[in-house]
Amino acid sequence: MSLRMILSLVALLTLSSQISNLKAAPIFGIGQTESSTALTTLSTDQTDAFVRPARFSQIAYCSPGAVLSWKCGPPCDALPGVKPIVTGGNDGIIPFYYVAHDPTSQSIIVAHQGTDSSNILSIANDVQILLEPLDQTLFPNVDSSIKTHDGFAKTFARTAPDILGNITAALQSFGVSKVQVHGHSLGAAVAVMDAVFLRQHLDPSVSISTVVFGLPRSGNQAWADFVDQNAPGLVHVHNRNDIVGTVPPRAIDYQHFSGEIHIQDTGSLNCSGQENQGQGCIDSQSIFNSSVADHIGPYYDNISMSRGNCPL
Repeated sequence: MSLRMILSLVALLTLSSQISNLKAAPIFGIGQTESSTALTTLSTDQTDAFVRPARFSQIAYCSPGAVLSWKCGPPCDALPGVKPIVTGGNDGIIPFYYVAHDPTSQSIIVAHQGTDSSNILSIANDVQILLEPLDQTLFPNVDSSIKTHDGFAKTFARTAPDILGNITAALQSFGVSKVQVHGHSLGAAVAVMDAVFLRQHLDPSVSISTVVFGLPRSGNQAWADFVDQNAPGLVHVHNRNDIVGTVPPRAIDYQHFSGEIHIQDTGSLNCSGQENQGQGCIDSQSIFNSSVADHIGPYYDNISMSRGNCPL
């Protein structure tokens, strides 16, 4: 996500009457869900499970050619044996993405790049913040009350059919029944749409797990509920004072779905439920103490995510 978008969306946060309390709570989003569930701190064993997804998300920033040959430097070297199936994107209106087979987890992997802040076409995906109904050709028969960020949805739609076709073929050719979906920033929002889309179109026997990083809000309350129903166990990891998790604001009817894990200096907090109000979760974050740098990382195992962190 670009700095330009972040700054413009921070300005929108001033719509919230809760800014005086240093929280990004809704004023127009009547009926939005909040959680007051007590927070727990994850163990090292639990957070270690997010290292591999973080690495797959980082690799999505590498060039398609480097990923297809699995020669993208240290990020690829850290995951030996992975077999790329297809890569794509143009680092602009279509962010980089790839589909691969991971023999370690016996899964098919799909991962999406976040915004390249140096490319105006990539930035354009972020700034289209109107909430629009889901595309009925991709999500047939879904309720029209389910609305998502227009730019994220358009970005998702440009690759969804190709990704579905490649995953369907890969599940059969590799004889596996698991899919993992990953991404960072804009790529995280697209990855979540992938996960819900794949659940609608793949056989129920195929398990789909989703771990994403630096996720902005991507839809309304109905979308958050829809994700909770169709992507159980989804995890979205946020890093300390990363501002991106606070935008677009709840004041304009955006809502995070469940699954927030928040990295703090004292450990990783399980902020269960939607928009958990506990100290250390996104909704307790002061906009006056937010950080763009924390959006890049470091996440687990000192992994940072940007084009500069995978230049090959």
